[in-house]
Amino acid sequence: MRIGVVVNPIAGMGGRVGLKGTDGKVAQARERGAKQRAPDRAEAALSALKERAPEAEILTYADEMGAEEARRAGFDPEIVGEPSKDDGENETSAEDTREAVRRLAAENVDLILFVGGDGTAVDVAETLSETDAEIPMLGVPAGVKIYSSVFAVTPEAAGRVAAGFDRTEEREVNDIDEDAYREGEVRAELRAIARVPVAESLQSSKQLGGGTVESLAAGVADEVEDGATYVLGPGSTVGAIKSQLGFNGSPLGVDVWRDGEVLTRDASETEILSALGERNVIIVSPIGGQGFIFGRGNHQISPAVIRQSGVEVVASKTKLDDIGVLHVDTGDESANESLRGWRKVRVGRFERRMMKVE
Repeated sequence: MRIGVVVNPIAGMGGRVGLKGTDGKVAQARERGAKQRAPDRAEAALSALKERAPEAEILTYADEMGAEEARRAGFDPEIVGEPSKDDGENETSAEDTREAVRRLAAENVDLILFVGGDGTAVDVAETLSETDAEIPMLGVPAGVKIYSSVFAVTPEAAGRVAAGFDRTEEREVNDIDEDAYREGEVRAELRAIARVPVAESLQSSKQLGGGTVESLAAGVADEVEDGATYVLGPGSTVGAIKSQLGFNGSPLGVDVWRDGEVLTRDASETEILSALGERNVIIVSPIGGQGFIFGRGNHQISPAVIRQSGVEVVASKTKLDDIGVLHVDTGDESANESLRGWRKVRVGRFERRMMKVE
């Protein structure tokens, strides 16, 4: 098996510092103290691949676009090119991703395993379409916003799927306008249709609606504790809770509230940690159609925040009806493990439903 690997090393850097994306914001993300997350997630995927298919041939680009991560995972990769880093900031670019895909397609690889977010998925899918190469692609989730259904649910799952698949199917590649997203508006657009391995551990396309949540929001407001600090995640369901608490929150950001006061709005990880008190509660809602409660669109709520807080999951009954299990992908296995198992999800003013977290 010959697997082409493409890593977007700057993908997801904007998440924990509250930028909701990295397109055109790399310098700003670095100024806020952002750290790369894609290389570690690439290594995790490739390590899982190495465990399942140690004889797989890895073809990739030099440096952090795949070669370094492949070597750390135990492979001796074949290098087909190197990034130009000609954008003035010594960062890789979308054109580096596209050129890497062109060269890998020319090598007749069996799969393009890419690491990034929706923007990277668009670059890979559109380039494969241009080459007329019938090569499937599979995403290792590393971006902030992941609206496409071409990604595995975790990096490790991506490695396992890449190690052995016998069928492919067509799936959607979607992207959103990041500037509009930062202003609280979701403008999703279908950008391509791609061939992807058939596997249960692939995520679904993200749904944008969720059902009636007024009674749920009222139930949360009734039970707020004096002195407790509430970390309120993004989305319309938690947005209804923010309204019930008496403020207009950032619809796609994380807000921190205590005793009737908004401590910080659209907060970064650092701002959340600074605002935490003795008793902290995170309130999040799973992403419709996918079931993620952490690791998609709310990277600001980091493992460090989670370790200092209780977690309450809320969702409309309609949303849960479409979700088999809940998922976590924080990038920290000990944090993931602490969240797994059966959890009560508030679905009404008083009613709760048991859901499994994986």
